[in-house]
Amino acid sequence: MKLHSERNEALNTVTGYGAGWFEINRVRHQGPLLLQPQGVVRTWPVSGFDALTEHDFTALLDLRPEVILFGSGPSHRFPNPRLTAALARAGVGIESMNSTAACRTYNILMGEGRQVLAALLPC
Repeated sequence: MKLHSERNEALNTVTGYGAGWFEINRVRHQGPLLLQPQGVVRTWPVSGFDALTEHDFTALLDLRPEVILFGSGPSHRFPNPRLTAALARAGVGIESMNSTAACRTYNILMGEGRQVLAALLPC
């Protein structure tokens, strides 16, 4: 799916997504991603939902997000609460949704000026 709207070129905006890929500012990226409004688009070194560890989520704290949108892939799945407990202790909210919903929600929150982090598994 392609997403088109007015956008600030200085911000990382999801402009499309599909099976196994995400398009950020019209540049296609394969595999899991970490996306914030500003800075580089990072690959997220995880191999899939079932392989997620507590460290995969606690490492996200280094990026200092206000809220994390966890895109769980093609279907909506919740990570085990023990994996995200450190985020709660640090006061960082995490919302889980399928990755396409996470992309759309990220664009909205990013556009509102929020310090959002999208942690996306491929669709």
